[in-house]
Amino acid sequence: MSREVQITFDAADPAALAAFWAEVLGYVLQPPPGDFTTWDEALDAWGVPPEERNSRSALIDPDGDGPRIFFQRVPEGKTAKNRVHLDVRAAPGLKGDERMAALSVEAERLKALGASEWYRLEGNAMDEGIIVMYDPEGNEFCLD
Repeated sequence: MSREVQITFDAADPAALAAFWAEVLGYVLQPPPGDFTTWDEALDAWGVPPEERNSRSALIDPDGDGPRIFFQRVPEGKTAKNRVHLDVRAAPGLKGDERMAALSVEAERLKALGASEWYRLEGNAMDEGIIVMYDPEGNEFCLD
């Protein structure tokens, strides 16, 4: 039996990191539950104080295919390399110069959103070429 998965990020600013990843992945903020029209309305009804309203955020795939992505505020900052990371498939099927050009265009778009580039691996016998990047909170991810 297969199971659904959720990808969870620890974050200093869940709302900002969720906004970044929504743009990267084409996801949307999870709508409020039930009959609530906004999250503020739901949080007011649940008695969540204003200082706790950015303690978590969630994204969903608007097509319903991809996993839910959850962001939770934690007190500590990132201290080491990720043991798990996302590969964002920005150039599937492309090879050589065409692939690296497509990855470079996407890298520039993401830099404008707050990402930074760490390094590039040009294509070789084992890899078609990737760009390794950091999200705004320093989490590694690859443009693949």
